[in-house]
Amino acid sequence: MISLFRYRDGIILNLAALTYAVMGWIGGIILIAGAGPIGTICGILLIAHTLAISAYLIHECEHGTIFARTRNNDRLGAALAWMSGACIAPYAGLKEKHLRHHADRLDVVSFDYRAVLHAAPSWFRTAVLALEYVYVPAVEYLMRGLIIHHRWRLGGAARARLIAVLALRMAAFAALGLAAPAALAAYAIAYAIFLHILRFEDAFQHTFDVYHAPDLHAAPTAMIRDRAYEHANTYSDVVSADHPWLNLLVLNFAYHNAHHAKPAEPWYRLAKLHRKLYADDRTQVLPVRSLLASYHHYRVARVLASDYGNVAPEGDRAAGFLGAVGVSFLTAS
Repeated sequence: MISLFRYRDGIILNLAALTYAVMGWIGGIILIAGAGPIGTICGILLIAHTLAISAYLIHECEHGTIFARTRNNDRLGAALAWMSGACIAPYAGLKEKHLRHHADRLDVVSFDYRAVLHAAPSWFRTAVLALEYVYVPAVEYLMRGLIIHHRWRLGGAARARLIAVLALRMAAFAALGLAAPAALAAYAIAYAIFLHILRFEDAFQHTFDVYHAPDLHAAPTAMIRDRAYEHANTYSDVVSADHPWLNLLVLNFAYHNAHHAKPAEPWYRLAKLHRKLYADDRTQVLPVRSLLASYHHYRVARVLASDYGNVAPEGDRAAGFLGAVGVSFLTAS
């Protein structure tokens, strides 16, 4: 058992996180399929949170922090991708895209959704913005639609795999709908909340330059940034700076500067690493409570904005921070 895992001190913690993610997700589906109103609400919240934990476990797999062997990390990451809906493109693409983000110190995205919106009929662009206004994460759904379109156009094995993936997922949702029709709406709400959790964390963790790379090749040398740029344009959007245990709600993903300083450090050590590296220096720390107003205020503006805005050196530091959108590590070509 010990030799299976990369770090001895992570065996119990990783197994606990994985058990919670999988069993909590199954439990949430049971609740929305057969419980009353209160149970359905609990099921929605449970599904949303366990999907988020599963996504952050995928992130751990991409960095190889769970198992000793790369192959085992990749297998778990691919399995969790089915759970979180990130299975439209192969797991290898998700991993390569995210590792390019670290290597090139850029926001590496597979598709330029802004170009798509600008080229689309005005009614479509208006509809996306209207949905974002009422907190429907339309850009995230658009990104997934672009993945489907791209995989279909590749033809051959890529198209065959796409058809199989979509058929299996549609069959699973059809079975849920037959068992409990209202559960489909409940699951859709849970998934939207899950996307908001991820996009909130992603929105305020970087002010990187953006590199559009559907082929996942390395960025041109002129675009690759240094470590100083990486740190200055990375922020730790912590749930709480004073109560570290609250950051376990997002599997410590919020300690983003510490993660970028040492990408192979497992999630359960990041709070300690953050204290070691930065102590009481909160220059790059932006607590969630300071970001909520910006997340709300700029929810439409950030969709078509040409940059992420600015972080003020003091005062209401997030007042002009629009944030990113469409940069999820779960979307790749």
